[in-house]
Parts: sequence; structure tokens; C-alpha cells
Amino acid sequence: MQALTEIIGFAAAGLTTCAFVPQAWLTWKSRSAHGVSLGMYSVFVTGVALWLAYGLLIGSWPVTVANAVTLTLASFILAMKLRFG
Repeated sequence: MQALTEIIGFAAAGLTTCAFVPQAWLTWKSRSAHGVSLGMYSVFVTGVALWLAYGLLIGSWPVTVANAVTLTLASFILAMKLRFG
């Protein structure tokens, strides 16, 4: 049962993390973040950083890996918003 739980955790983490790739790519390619909410991404990046800390504290690899990648992608989008508006 533990293995199934880990598989579900990694699958959920992978899907929700991959959801940020198209936005990051579009923002980079177009050099425009006009449709990105600065407030939303600021709060989101902070929340993901806290989830990453939580994952590290409880020793959960699915939570840790997913949030490390999501934090990277979301921070990239936030940086592009700050740079390109």
C-alpha cells in the first residue's frame, strides 16, 4: 500500500508541476507577462516555498521534488513578470 501511495503522490506532483511549463515557455518566448498576475504569483511563490520547506521537514520526496520544481518554474514566471511587465 505504501508503494501505491508514493506512486499516486509522484503522479500528482508530476502533473501539477508540468502544468507550469507552458506558461513559463510562453512567457519566455513572447517576452511578455502581461496576462500574469503579480499579486497571485507573489503569493503563490511564497506558498510553494513553504510547501517545499514542509516536504523537507516531513521527509516526503513527492512533496519536496514537486515543490522544488514548481518553485523554480513559478519563480521564473514571477521574474519574467517583474522584468517584462
